[in-house]
Amino acid sequence: MKCHKEKVKVNRFSKLRLWIIFLFSIGILYFVSCKKQEINHIPNSLRAPAYPLITIDPYTNGWLFGDTLYKQQVCHNTGRKFPLLGVIRVDGENFRFMGVGKHTEFVVVTSGQGIWKGKYILSKPEGNWIEMDYNDSTWTTGEGAFGYSDHNNMPRSIIRTSWQSEHIWIRREFVLDEDLTGKDIYMEYSNDDDAEIYINGVNVISTGPVVRKNERMRLPDEAVRSLRKGRNIIAAHCTNRIRNAIIDFGLSYEQPASTLFEQTAIQKSVDVQPTQTIYTFTCGPVDLKLTFTAPLLMDDLELLSRPVNYISYEVVPNDSKTHKVELYFEAGNEWATSYECQETASETLEIGNLAFLKTGTTMQNILGRNGGYYIDWGHFYLVAKKNGVHMAFGDHNEMRTSFCSDGIVKETISTPSDKKRSRIALSRSLGRVNKTTNGFIMLGYDDIYSAQYFGENLRPYWNRHGNKDISQIFIQAENQYKKIKKLCDEFDVEMMSHAYSCGGKEYAELCALAYRQTLSSHKLLSTPDNELLFLSKSLSKTAVVDVTYPSAPLFLLYNVDLLKGMLNPIFYYVESGNWDYLFAPHDIGEYPHANGQIPSDFFLLPVEESGNMLILTAAIATMEGNAVYAEKHWDVLSQWADYLLHEGFDPGNQMNTDVFTGLSAHNTNLSIKAILGIASYARLADMLDKNGIAEKYSEEARLQALKWTKLADDGDHYRFAFNQPDTWSQKYNLAWDKIMKIDVFPHEVREKEVAYYLTKQNKYGLPLDSRHSYTKADWVVWTATLSPNIETFQQFISPLYRVVNETPARVPMADWYWTNNAESLGFQGRPVVGGYFIKMMEDKLINK
Repeated sequence: MKCHKEKVKVNRFSKLRLWIIFLFSIGILYFVSCKKQEINHIPNSLRAPAYPLITIDPYTNGWLFGDTLYKQQVCHNTGRKFPLLGVIRVDGENFRFMGVGKHTEFVVVTSGQGIWKGKYILSKPEGNWIEMDYNDSTWTTGEGAFGYSDHNNMPRSIIRTSWQSEHIWIRREFVLDEDLTGKDIYMEYSNDDDAEIYINGVNVISTGPVVRKNERMRLPDEAVRSLRKGRNIIAAHCTNRIRNAIIDFGLSYEQPASTLFEQTAIQKSVDVQPTQTIYTFTCGPVDLKLTFTAPLLMDDLELLSRPVNYISYEVVPNDSKTHKVELYFEAGNEWATSYECQETASETLEIGNLAFLKTGTTMQNILGRNGGYYIDWGHFYLVAKKNGVHMAFGDHNEMRTSFCSDGIVKETISTPSDKKRSRIALSRSLGRVNKTTNGFIMLGYDDIYSAQYFGENLRPYWNRHGNKDISQIFIQAENQYKKIKKLCDEFDVEMMSHAYSCGGKEYAELCALAYRQTLSSHKLLSTPDNELLFLSKSLSKTAVVDVTYPSAPLFLLYNVDLLKGMLNPIFYYVESGNWDYLFAPHDIGEYPHANGQIPSDFFLLPVEESGNMLILTAAIATMEGNAVYAEKHWDVLSQWADYLLHEGFDPGNQMNTDVFTGLSAHNTNLSIKAILGIASYARLADMLDKNGIAEKYSEEARLQALKWTKLADDGDHYRFAFNQPDTWSQKYNLAWDKIMKIDVFPHEVREKEVAYYLTKQNKYGLPLDSRHSYTKADWVVWTATLSPNIETFQQFISPLYRVVNETPARVPMADWYWTNNAESLGFQGRPVVGGYFIKMMEDKLINK
């Protein structure tokens, strides 16, 4: 009996020990899991030139053009202000954490703000033309802006007087009714190309050979002192070097709306992740975490097309005490207008458990603008759970005063006579906060119809059948918030980790910043035949093939169907019989009118676009492991392959994707594209068991590649043009030969080129070619991908990281910049930065 009892004790002890070991193991696993997640999450330390906040589509996006969320106004990616204001009230004390509580007073309007007239002359004037008393009676009078654009419009500038010659001199007289002493006066201007601008004889701007769109700079004190009551003069000279031309300018100052909301929070950090931008603040006795989430997840097209973003907040006391907390969010009607002071109408709604604020223009000219940068049809929304929420629209001074007084916005607000003061706003009471308290609001846009596609108006993808209401979408978004936030968190960790393993920390941080910029430059649609469309907007044009080409790696990596949606309209356009050439088109029209390319010799890029279409179709087949998509379009692909076979090897004096460099003949990088286009066609034929065609075009590509290596050879590198010794250029098109293992060019070509490039780098990167010191960021990453190892790859990426981190151009990432001083030359916020993902795409192919 004694022995039996001892046995029982031993068994009980064993069971207890097993339970202890089991629980300890679970704890260790949990700890390891948490540590792993902590290690995998890579905070982004990059100082972004501009921070993505709201990223829905080309029209509806908001960026911070600076470092601190409460020091600048939120702007569209072109620079137009899209006011968004956020305030937290703690125990009756207000802390502004987002936006500025000011509005702009226009002293002298730009063309986008109103009508202005000036005197101009196209030949160099005699005498001191910049002075007030100069006699300009023989000059011609015209309305600004002055210039020419082959895409109809410049951001926020309206060209009213044609100027296409090399030079223009302008004198613009204006009268001041007030003394501006003590005010910070700003000049907003657009120029293409070199511009000199003077105020009362004082030079305020000398741009040099760069393009500026909606640039805003504070006037130097000397210029402000020269401004006087009565007559003043702005004089400008601008040079048109090539292609587009514009000169536009105006003066303004920021007028404080009131003394309200002067106290700000203290921003502690900002972190840009692929789908989210995260800020942290101290607001007196509480800390605030603010997260902007754009659920642009490419494996869910319904979610990708949903025009809703979240602003999440998390409030926690930092002194272990209880505090009464209210939040205030305000948005300007500019989100739904095309120009300042456009007439709008707003309303409040309650549907289910949600409170809606809605604003839009009274005119509602749906799809009425062609080639513009802003939308003025449909409606912008602020939405929140209605518990503890008050909503109002009208005069922002009254709404702010109401919140400061009572912690709520009152529903009865007057309509301001000055339309710049018209806003929509909501307040939310969080009650007495003694622990972490969180929630969210939603911003969204219902554009009703998104594009006109070959004569037919198309609704957005989320409402492609016309049977959904935007309120349903917001209700869905609210119900799915936790799930979506978790998916975004997981994707951010996964993408950053993948990018880090492929190219290092700097590469990962660049990719994080590029992700939303690329996706929000597109609009997802479906044709009446249920064919997917993913229309890009670059400048004013849509479905631009040589914009699709550099952005393609992102979509090849995450969802090739979206890349098909970018190519589908080009195939449809050509196969419909409406395209009259043997080569591929450049685009299908002026966004949002996708009705076909507007005739222009400037936008005929025969070798460029034909090669792009063939290479990208082969890339889709390579990623999918079949050529089913190519088979659907075989006749057109064959036509383009034949064109390249006869015309591509030694291109004549024609445009290519680097059009800003001008025409170039015998371009060796363009020749590479033609050869790889032919080789891509051969691969597709092989995948479709068209053996005879595959053998013929494969052999032709190999023979042309061998011929290329002899004609382009220049000793330790290869030439920019076959007939130009002592020149060089980035051969970024070679990336596909390596990545897709086409291997028609000897490996020595890329090895020799990479070694030579390393001797040509400047502080901010590798120039595009030997003619200029500027470069293209997307091509730098493609060229870097030619590197034999990650160490060499990073030697190209580090200067690019430096330029993004240090550039004085505080705009969404520019892809065209000077490599000696990091100045941007004008391209900003474009989808071509999707090309950064080419290294990750290569890694995916290697590990397939």
